[in-house]
Amino acid sequence: MNTKLKCLLLDDEIPGLTYLKMLCEQIPELEIIKTFNNPQKLLSDIPELEFDLLISDIEMPGMDGLHLAEMVGNKLVIFCTAYKEYAADAFNIDAVDYITKPVKLERLQKAVSKALERFEKPDAAKKFIQLNTDKGKTLLYFNQVQYIKTAVSDSRDKTVLLADGSFLNLKNVKFDTLLKELPETDFCRINKKEIIAVKAIKFFNHNEIVLHHIEENNKNTTLILSDTYRSDFLKKVKL
Repeated sequence: MNTKLKCLLLDDEIPGLTYLKMLCEQIPELEIIKTFNNPQKLLSDIPELEFDLLISDIEMPGMDGLHLAEMVGNKLVIFCTAYKEYAADAFNIDAVDYITKPVKLERLQKAVSKALERFEKPDAAKKFIQLNTDKGKTLLYFNQVQYIKTAVSDSRDKTVLLADGSFLNLKNVKFDTLLKELPETDFCRINKKEIIAVKAIKFFNHNEIVLHHIEENNKNTTLILSDTYRSDFLKKVKL
């Protein structure tokens, strides 16, 4: 399939925008419709533009890229920014990818490939899995999951932390079964007893992962990154 994504580019700094355009012109799957160095101008022009993908900076005067992305409708978005700390927010609004500057061609190509896959199969990806809980069957929506851990009461069960802070107790399900169903790019096993959603990560180092979730003691949830799963985890979160 020779699909081309119609693309808008946004960066408030002209040298950065010029460089991004140069890279995009080397990617055959992209057709650059228009470039902008002002987010308000892009927003005002959108009704007149036909496009599939927005590649945008985040920190810009007047309006940040995260806010803009929420206003452009049901379009694919890739963020290119000098700041790593916005990654969780970007994935919370379902961005295709998040690239830190300086942007490299191979990294941008990888992001475009993700966008193309989502564009060609917009409804193919499963959004939930049906599972048994201690209260009956549930539809576990992937975008609501923060992390999954072995239940304290029974190792055959799993406890799920949801985005609203509530917990679900899944009955008699294996981690391997869950990993086969969960979107591979969005979830990662970090030790024998825990799986986390990439978007739930606030900080991480070689041995620990700190989540956005605040526990009853007003401290962020901190999990252990084991030797066995470290390599796969670092590949998954590599920007």
